Amino acid sequence: MKRITLLPILLLMLCTKSFAQQFDAFFTEKSLRLDYMFTGDASRQEISLDKLSAWDGWAGRKHRLGDLPLLGNGQVEVTDEATGQVIYRTSFSSLFSEWLVTDEAKTTRKSFEATFLVPFPQKPVIVRTSLINNRHEVMTAITHRVDPTDVLIHRMGQRITPHRYLLKSGAADRCVDIAICAEGYTETEMDRFYEDAQVACDALFDHEPFKSMKERFNVVAVASPSLDSGVSVPRLGEWKQTAFGSHFSTFYSDRYLTTLNVKSIHDALAGIDYEHIIILANTDEYGGGGIYNSYTLTTAHHPMFRPVVVHEFGHSFGGLGDEYFYDDDVMTDTYPLDIEPWEQNITTQVDFDSKWKDMLQKGTPNPTPVNQKEKYAVGVYEGGGYSAKGIYRPAFNCRMRTNENPEFCPVCQRALSRLILFYTE
Repeated sequence: MKRITLLPILLLMLCTKSFAQQFDAFFTEKSLRLDYMFTGDASRQEISLDKLSAWDGWAGRKHRLGDLPLLGNGQVEVTDEATGQVIYRTSFSSLFSEWLVTDEAKTTRKSFEATFLVPFPQKPVIVRTSLINNRHEVMTAITHRVDPTDVLIHRMGQRITPHRYLLKSGAADRCVDIAICAEGYTETEMDRFYEDAQVACDALFDHEPFKSMKERFNVVAVASPSLDSGVSVPRLGEWKQTAFGSHFSTFYSDRYLTTLNVKSIHDALAGIDYEHIIILANTDEYGGGGIYNSYTLTTAHHPMFRPVVVHEFGHSFGGLGDEYFYDDDVMTDTYPLDIEPWEQNITTQVDFDSKWKDMLQKGTPNPTPVNQKEKYAVGVYEGGGYSAKGIYRPAFNCRMRTNENPEFCPVCQRALSRLILFYTE
């Protein structure tokens, strides 16, 4: 474990206190929505600004404004134009970044929607949004000016989607605010949606660390209606008109359920306090997807609904990597073995000090489980991040590895706890 001197700790405390005091100096109680198009292929990428929108209310953090929650595969940085001071930062991943390592991206150019929320500035700011590859290098970036007096910033939130709170623990800026949205539910099916949303909420808070930190969360169910019941299943030739246009077979993987219509999600949420998004698909097909600081999307009526929604939220909220792997496969396109992944629960051991090395028991760096209790021992188990070799996970089993495992491993729990505290303290 790296030695930390007293001086950096004091500086960090001073910076954190300073940023906590700066929200009122730089921002107002509004949300600024940034819509982009991520365009390109495996060899060349571009970011274009699509639209700026705003509505009353800010549900995000008002402290640690200049800190990143995680590295991510992209970042948004807001700088005060007059002083040059960075006044807000956040990170994300995107479906576009995942697509770039597919075979299709080697021969085809595509565009993907991307939307991010930042606090609404009092004075002109410079926004820099960048995409980062799996070697932690900036692939492309866009820098643009935002003038808060710009009359073309679209004002939203006048028509608010019907919604119902499932959990209300406190003020939006002091809690993690989760919105659970309906996908593929018609107007007449909303009672069932609210029941499904409650099941998802209960499943999440049955797991640590969410269970013991429940008072730090608000959860709202948003009844976004669809014209058709169900969602699109391309392999069956079924295409539906739904609120967010989601479908299975993303990247030709039958169980990968996502949507390209990111703007429509945020349209449905305008005027509602939210930071993190769970979308429930009205189908009994098996599948789902979770993208860090973007959304979780999962089937609501498959028998594995409960573990899958929690697993996918581990991705979208916690930025956790998948701990499962495919036998005799090394997916270096996703995780190069000479680079330490930013996800906190997988490692190539290039920089293991930054991961869970401090949680290992002395003398047992790789314990072999012999009974159920020892399956949760923290170790260094080869196989994770889709690769059988070269990538390691922290436990024999975990919610991030299988649906059958009942809980997150200790390393994932710690990573999730740190993020909850990041957003709420």
